[in-house]
Amino acid sequence: MTLHVLAGDVGGTKTDLALYALEPPRRLTLLRQQTYPSPRYPSLEAVLAEFVPASGDRVAAAAFGIPGPVLGDVVTTTNLPWRVEAAALARILRSDRVRLLNDLEATAYGTAFQPPETFHTLNGGTPRLGNRAVIAAGTGLGQAFLFWDGTRYRAAATEGGHADFAPQDDKEWALACFLRRRHPEHVSVERAVSGPGLFAIFTFLVEELGRAVEPVVRERFATGDPGAVIGEAALHGESAVCAEAVDMFLGLYGAQAGNLALTIMAVGGVFVGGGMVVKLLPLVAGPFMRGFTTKGRYVGLMTDIPVRVLLDPATGRLGAAHAACDLLT
Repeated sequence: MTLHVLAGDVGGTKTDLALYALEPPRRLTLLRQQTYPSPRYPSLEAVLAEFVPASGDRVAAAAFGIPGPVLGDVVTTTNLPWRVEAAALARILRSDRVRLLNDLEATAYGTAFQPPETFHTLNGGTPRLGNRAVIAAGTGLGQAFLFWDGTRYRAAATEGGHADFAPQDDKEWALACFLRRRHPEHVSVERAVSGPGLFAIFTFLVEELGRAVEPVVRERFATGDPGAVIGEAALHGESAVCAEAVDMFLGLYGAQAGNLALTIMAVGGVFVGGGMVVKLLPLVAGPFMRGFTTKGRYVGLMTDIPVRVLLDPATGRLGAAHAACDLLT
């Protein structure tokens, strides 16, 4: 008997919903997928109400990856004015098997089901069965991990992107002071390692260190997303300050990925997600791995940990689909 499961990957920019056919033992076939602009909807229920009638198929189980902490089957999203309740979604779906996950928790789970060709290797390391870490910079900085229980991986969420920013040299200390003036209540690592963080680093280099900004870059800022402008200028060798900003950003990104790997002993590997790292891929390996491995006495351990970039943006949705399957076993 074929069952249907629904999976959702919710973000501040877009919400990705998909319906899958599930056949034994756990074969998923994509039946329908639709992306919705999240800010145009007052709630996830409103998005779901548009998607569900079009399928006409009964949903046996559903799971959704959502940015923010999941507390008692409720999520108040961090970058949308939404309060998501599993019970409200269950009423729309007419199914009592509904699970809410943190968005990076869903992405982490999805890595367990992705084929090797969906990864780009930054560091081969020594592959082992063991805990895996997932980190992804975008609008914010998401972190999660997979715990290896001896037979399978189990995903767990964190809010580690809101932990303290930890500068390591004089230049990073100066950046921390700059960020502290902007955010006197708390400087989290997300303030530097995210899309807005990249622009903050660029601004620091210009305003505090006196770096020159090329006219072409100033022109693009007038109409383009600042993070995208900086990244593209660095990729194409058009701006020294943009290249410096990206290099510093990637070094801090790698350092935080290394912190996460040490925290959970991620000998099973570290997976780096998010659209930013994919777009910057030709520039990533050097500064990222330098930040990742610079851990004093543990440089040998860090060098031994495999590090891969997630190339498939649907990894979070895939993880949510498998989380829905778990509700049926």
